[in-house]
Amino acid sequence: DEKGRKMSKSLGNGIDPIDLIDQYGADSLRLFLSTNSTPGLDMNFSTEKMQAGWNFINKLWNASRYVLMNRDESYEYQNPALSSETDHWIISRLNQTIRSATENLDRYELAIAGNEIMDFVWNDFCSMYIEFTKSALNSEDINLKHQTLNTLIYVLEAILKLLHPFIPFVTEEIYQNIHDRDHSIMTETWPEIRQDVDEKKAETIDRVIEI
Repeated sequence: DEKGRKMSKSLGNGIDPIDLIDQYGADSLRLFLSTNSTPGLDMNFSTEKMQAGWNFINKLWNASRYVLMNRDESYEYQNPALSSETDHWIISRLNQTIRSATENLDRYELAIAGNEIMDFVWNDFCSMYIEFTKSALNSEDINLKHQTLNTLIYVLEAILKLLHPFIPFVTEEIYQNIHDRDHSIMTETWPEIRQDVDEKKAETIDRVIEI
């Protein structure tokens, strides 16, 4: 439990997982268990961490809605050709996340991998990159808007694939809303590292953020 005591009937400190699912959702419980467990060590239950998982999923849901609502009837997805410094920056950060998460998942370090992915989604994608793209999405230049959407959707799809082992229900739902598909995200391939990133352009944005 939250005090580090083993859950038991005599202490009355047991928790029904169905109650947690009813309150926070199955994905929140799964995310909490997978990102707070360390091999060989006991784990303390935490209502705050359950709430944090729910908040993260809500953040991902709202970010996805924002990206998808900016599509118009003339938009057709194409694999993004990286042009702006911010595009190179977000793909560079995505590459780093894919590389590190894959290595940790191969070692069964679920907590490390999950937290790395969550950090990328919350801080790099939501807090930074989406903010960087707002001027382009509000631009009257349709080509600029569509190029920006291509990168946003490319990164969002990669995020969903990375997070699917942790929050399968939410990622499947968002995945199905990106394109008209007749297959599950479970049949997708794992995200690959792109080789066309200009790291010097990415570092420019790192300096901007630091300032």
